[in-house]
Amino acid sequence: MDYTSAIFYILSAVMLVASLRVITARNPVHAALFLVLAFFNAAGIWMLLEAEFLALTLIVVYVGAVMVLFLFVVMMLDINLERLRQGFWSNLWLGGPIALMMVIEMAMVLSARLFADAPAPPAAAAGHSNTKEVGRLLYTNYYYPFELASVVLLVAIIAAIALTLRKRKDTKYLKASQQVAVKRNDRLRIVSVPSEKE
Repeated sequence: MDYTSAIFYILSAVMLVASLRVITARNPVHAALFLVLAFFNAAGIWMLLEAEFLALTLIVVYVGAVMVLFLFVVMMLDINLERLRQGFWSNLWLGGPIALMMVIEMAMVLSARLFADAPAPPAAAAGHSNTKEVGRLLYTNYYYPFELASVVLLVAIIAAIALTLRKRKDTKYLKASQQVAVKRNDRLRIVSVPSEKE
């Protein structure tokens, strides 16, 4: 076994254990931290596949932004764990066969005999940049799906802002029309104060 294969097996083992702990951890904060560990190991596997852009994107976007936000939400909410676990065993009849099917499919995919005759991927050229290649593919072959995804994200942002800024009795809200119509005399009062004499 060479050095790259050893690193791959170590990262894969740690990622599998972290993924199992995400599901089985009793504390949701611990589950989120195990998910961060799984993301880091997945980024390491991306690095072994020479996909540096995807590895760094996984760390910056998911670990740096999404998981930090998720941790804040989990720590701010008062989650009743006993209430969440009440219906676990009643849904086992549906989740059990699905989990078993997924394990069988993963075993079939990862079995060595399926990849025995697979040729090794060609080595990258000296000046090859996978970041440049991803950008070229996004803005040429996948231009319309990329733009469509950006429009969907823009609509989601606008919807989140609109839902947050709706009128509620217990919150203060601003009216833009009233702010624009404000005059200087409505907000500013000049008071003449006599100067002090020494």
